[in-house]
Amino acid sequence: MRAGRPAVGFWCELFSPAAAEIMASAGYDCVMIDCEHGPGDTGSAIEIMRAIDSSGCTPLVRVPGNDQGWIKRLLDAGARGVMVPAVNSAAEAEAAVAACHYPPRGVRGMAAPIVRASGYGRDWQGYVRQSAESLLVICQIESKQALDCVDAIAAIEQLDMIFIGPFDLSASLGFMGEPDHPEVRRAITEAEKAAKAQGCLLGGIPTPERPAQALYEAGYDLVLADMDVVILRDGAMASVSSLMTAAGRR
Repeated sequence: MRAGRPAVGFWCELFSPAAAEIMASAGYDCVMIDCEHGPGDTGSAIEIMRAIDSSGCTPLVRVPGNDQGWIKRLLDAGARGVMVPAVNSAAEAEAAVAACHYPPRGVRGMAAPIVRASGYGRDWQGYVRQSAESLLVICQIESKQALDCVDAIAAIEQLDMIFIGPFDLSASLGFMGEPDHPEVRRAITEAEKAAKAQGCLLGGIPTPERPAQALYEAGYDLVLADMDVVILRDGAMASVSSLMTAAGRR
């Protein structure tokens, strides 16, 4: 992404290793394993990472909240990037970054000689160096409070990406379920400008009136457009509709 090549990714909500393996092998750049809204814990996130290991798809994890313990555990488990939801201030963004990095930059606990992320310690020094250079730290902008200080959030050193959550943001602004409302769109535009002005990467999800292509054209570096549960749901519904028609039941 830093080289100017936008990335494509999908959400893992089912925590099915088989489903994740199938989707990762389709060619996505990354998967966002959703430990905020999905049912999985650290152990099940590891199973997803193992399932996609041979695909070249990068494992990212959205943690349940801005919590050092969760961030540390999922990074130790092998996540190569962390998305922290509902970051509402520069102080919260700074705390998220610090939780992701080892001292002296951060406060992440040192267990590199034994954790899965370092190959259970086979080259833990190399892992520590690689983590400092290439770990992806993402903060989500999802509220009016966050919008009011988005410039300061985006300016935090070693915060790599601002990821805009249009559905939570629309609810916070008083337009629940209307991510394309003109006022919401204006707010999103301001957040996009702030991220780019500070040299932050920009991520997001499509909305009904703003598909993935429009986001890429607006300068987004990462779009998480697909979701395992939605692909399964919509595919099943379309198939059932076709079968019902074939059976003369519609």
